[in-house]
Amino acid sequence: MHTQLDWSDVATIREALTRASSFLREQGAKDPLFEAELLIRHSLGWDRTRFLTSMNDSINPQVVQQLAALCQRRATHEPLQYMMGTQEFYGRPFVVRPGVLIPRPETEILVEQVLLRASALWGEDAALFAADIGTGSGAICITLACERPQWQVATVDLSSDATRIAKENAERLGAHVRFMQGDLVQPLLEAGEKVDILVSNPPYIPSSDVEELDKEVRLYEPRLALDGGQDGLVCYRRLCEALPELLKPKALVAFEVGIHQAGDVAELLRQSGVIDEVDIVCDLAGIERVALGTRK
Repeated sequence: MHTQLDWSDVATIREALTRASSFLREQGAKDPLFEAELLIRHSLGWDRTRFLTSMNDSINPQVVQQLAALCQRRATHEPLQYMMGTQEFYGRPFVVRPGVLIPRPETEILVEQVLLRASALWGEDAALFAADIGTGSGAICITLACERPQWQVATVDLSSDATRIAKENAERLGAHVRFMQGDLVQPLLEAGEKVDILVSNPPYIPSSDVEELDKEVRLYEPRLALDGGQDGLVCYRRLCEALPELLKPKALVAFEVGIHQAGDVAELLRQSGVIDEVDIVCDLAGIERVALGTRK
């Protein structure tokens, strides 16, 4: 535990930035200046322009106290997104709290590929049924529903916490999504529903690797959303086994995958017997990030 910080001598925005960034640097923050700015702006409710033009302005002692408390929380590796309560995804702000995985920028590539491939397969105006397996914060299903309001979008998650937060996000962002609670595609199979598009960013980290993750992920984000079983492929196997029962005659399957998993997941898609074409898409770092299967 860290002792209470005494920053009573901090009088201006600039001094607050210096003190907060120095403290965060001592605690091992990767980008202390950026984090300090973010926490100050959050404490003040300011945008970046106002912050940068007010560096010599005085700062309220109560705001300094709030900032010090936030810095102490950050020193325990609590994710900034949980501290501030939001994370942007595909240009929209999503509420995130403990209990849901924080949306990653790489997952935007998954959504982008679904939108691109669906337009190529069916045209932009087609009324399709898309199911997102593993709701989390709702980043994927809500983005699809907002970008393609003519689609029916359903989503399934085992976690009641995640479902509750995702529903809150859907309401805030005006997205029409059908929420289902259950284990992977089980609710869809039980209802006898078939989908045009199946999209998922399932847990894919091998169980033995979970303990090696950065502290802010390992200590704070839900293990249920991270642990993909012994080899990280458990969910992909189950999803691919269900494809013959789940897909319409013409369909698209899109999965986010972990490092070195794309080839294995592509093979699982082929082994389902209902996928005609498999593609792999890399992220901006050149890492194979999305596996796509098309049934034509």
